[in-house]
Amino acid sequence: MRCQTCGDATSTEHNDCQRCHTPLGQPAVTPGLPTYRVRGIGLAANVAVGATAVFYVVVSLSPLIGIVMARQAMANDDPDLLLGAAVVAGLLALPMVVAHLTAAVLVIIWTWRARKNTDAFPGALPTLGAGWAIAGWLVPFANFVVPARVVAGVARDSLWRRFTPTLVVVWWCAWLVFSVGGRLTSRADDRAYGTLPETPFTDAGYQAYVDYYGDSLLRNALPAVACAVSAVTLILLIHRISAAQEARIARAAPVWPAAQVWPAQVWPAPPAVPAAPVQPSAASDAPTA
Repeated sequence: MRCQTCGDATSTEHNDCQRCHTPLGQPAVTPGLPTYRVRGIGLAANVAVGATAVFYVVVSLSPLIGIVMARQAMANDDPDLLLGAAVVAGLLALPMVVAHLTAAVLVIIWTWRARKNTDAFPGALPTLGAGWAIAGWLVPFANFVVPARVVAGVARDSLWRRFTPTLVVVWWCAWLVFSVGGRLTSRADDRAYGTLPETPFTDAGYQAYVDYYGDSLLRNALPAVACAVSAVTLILLIHRISAAQEARIARAAPVWPAAQVWPAQVWPAPPAVPAAPVQPSAASDAPTA
């Protein structure tokens, strides 16, 4: 007897498949329970996550532009260049914010669908309801733990693991460093910027701006690296989980037989109509002389 989920041979010595943990005799997907496509939304989420990481790294490197413009402002004694540096940083941050919000929405939708699919997988052992796939990101303090637990459960049940995959641990640790570190860095930058002279008139005033951008570049290094690691691991998780779930759902889909093509019926030829007898003409009936 073979498992209907993974195709491995099963043994009556065990109550479930030793590879995918599906109970013996159970189908890959429980009939009657809804399932959702996750490949398309997962691909969109991956694109948005990748774009967010790229934009965030660019914003983290924007203090390099500030250093160059602050030094140019000191050389030319032109304070307007300092305002230009702030404008450039703001313009670079705008697409990052848009990508971040888009990624957040798409990842939440994907997580909810992936979690709902596990309800239809025999042998799955979800620990949190599907509603936590959404609420877990929104409830204060719970958002430090719940999203990781939801994704960990989905990964275990989709990738046939008894324990949480390492990718989930790396992703969540990097996400926490990025999320918390990014906020702390932003607050430190705001405090440091508030101590700068509004309009520098001396080289020392311009140098203060150069030092500020240099310190900001160093402060942003750790959150930028954490953002990149978090994005890469999350993209891998979404791709692997989506592929595994789509394959399992497709395996359980019924294969309808092809429509039977009936052979063309050959109709018998119509019976031949006998020719009408030829009636003798009047001339032929007349007696001959």
